Amino acid sequence: MQALTGYATIGILILVGVACAHFGVLTTQHQQMMSKLALLVASPALMLTVIEKADLSRVFARSFIANAGAIVVAGLLYLVLAWLLFRPAPGERTMGALLACYTNAGNLGLPVAAYALGDPTWIAPVLLVQLVVLQPLALAHLDYCRVRENGGSVPVVRLLTLPIRNPLTVGCLAGLALNLARIPLPGLVETPLAMLGGVAVPTMLLAFGISLRLDPRPKRGAESVESYVITLIKVVIQPLTAFLLSRYALHLPEHSVRAVTVIAALPPAQNIYVFGMRYGVREIFARDTIFRTTAVSAAVILLLAALL
Repeated sequence: MQALTGYATIGILILVGVACAHFGVLTTQHQQMMSKLALLVASPALMLTVIEKADLSRVFARSFIANAGAIVVAGLLYLVLAWLLFRPAPGERTMGALLACYTNAGNLGLPVAAYALGDPTWIAPVLLVQLVVLQPLALAHLDYCRVRENGGSVPVVRLLTLPIRNPLTVGCLAGLALNLARIPLPGLVETPLAMLGGVAVPTMLLAFGISLRLDPRPKRGAESVESYVITLIKVVIQPLTAFLLSRYALHLPEHSVRAVTVIAALPPAQNIYVFGMRYGVREIFARDTIFRTTAVSAAVILLLAALL
């Protein structure tokens, strides 16, 4: 039951955001400001400090192959189904792919790994592959789509440097470089970065709660069906893929199979909603899909933790 701590914390902070919006304490303008603060200031600081201290030995373990393979299968499955059934625009397709395979590895993954699996370092492979590979590529594509939609051209140099001009990517790469070089951050730098990073997750969750209260209600029709398809991929197909890869392809020990499978069943991260706010792409769709998937994921993870 301790694994529910992460879900309870998320739920309480979202409800605080809902209450603040309901009583007029926070408005849509505050929501937009908080989203920018989380994405452009607090999250880069958080990612730098987390990756700088992460155990990179987990990344090069065989379990990483199962983690990465499950992410790739979930993302590709969504892209195929989106092309066949839903036909979203390129930027919308990128957001859908993130929702289908990008795991809440930070504020939910860490407590689940600590309490349900007994070792928080199990989350390190997913955290790093998302922050160093998946997130920079997705944000670069969203940047590219925004420029094209505004009628501008994208020079090759600008396209190649899009990832390194995004604050989140810069924070991730800086943390990875410090980790690989074994250079610790001086206290004068680490303390303010840690304080800034501590703002990221609560701010995202409060903005998410404001959206639930003030933004339009969920859409019906094709987008609703697509949202349920993403939920199925994220909390059923992705953990099933992780289980099959870890047990039958890689022949990992039982405790590794359990850890990889449970982590793959985590819901999408709330920062995908912040990405949508930042780029003006599918923010309501992202909000509703994250909400649905998080609710289903709680039951799936408890079941997997018990069965495995």
